Amino acid sequence: MAMKVDDWAVHPQHGVGRVVKLETRQFDHGPERLYYQFAIATGIVWVPVEGLPSGLRRLTAKSDLARYRGLLRSRPTPLAVDHRQRQLALVERLKESSFQARCEVVRDLTAHSWHRPLSESSSLMLQRARQVLCAEWAAAEGLSLVDATLEVEALLLEGRKTCEE
Repeated sequence: MAMKVDDWAVHPQHGVGRVVKLETRQFDHGPERLYYQFAIATGIVWVPVEGLPSGLRRLTAKSDLARYRGLLRSRPTPLAVDHRQRQLALVERLKESSFQARCEVVRDLTAHSWHRPLSESSSLMLQRARQVLCAEWAAAEGLSLVDATLEVEALLLEGRKTCEE
C-alpha cells in the first residue's frame, strides 16, 4: 500500500508517525532505493518503499474504534501457562502489526496480570504494546495521548468487571 507525504501511519516497531517525504537513498553500500522518511516522536526512521514489506500501515480509521472498544471490553483469551510458549504466541500475534492484534495482546496480557504477576519480558511487552495502542488511539480519535490512555484503561477495567461477574 503506497503512502503519500503527510499520511499518518504505524510502523510495527516504532509506532505512530507521519510520512515526511520520499527520497532515494543508499545505506551501507547497498543499492539506491526509494525510502519513506517517517517521523516518529523520537526522530526519523527510513522505511523502504519497495522490496520487503515496509511494515507501514495506515492509521486505524476513527469509525473503526467502536469495534475496538468492544474488543478491549471483551472476555480475554486465556494465555499459555508456560512462559516461553506464552511469549512466542504473543510475539507472533504482534508480528501481524494490526490494530486488532495489538488490542488483543493488551487485553489478554492485562487480564493475565490480574491473576499473577507478569515476568519482566511480559511486562515490557505489555508496556510497549499499550504505548503504541494508545498513541494510535489518540491519533485516530483526535485525542491527547493522556485522554486516549485513560479511555483504553477504562475499557480494560470495564472488561475486568464483566469477567468477574
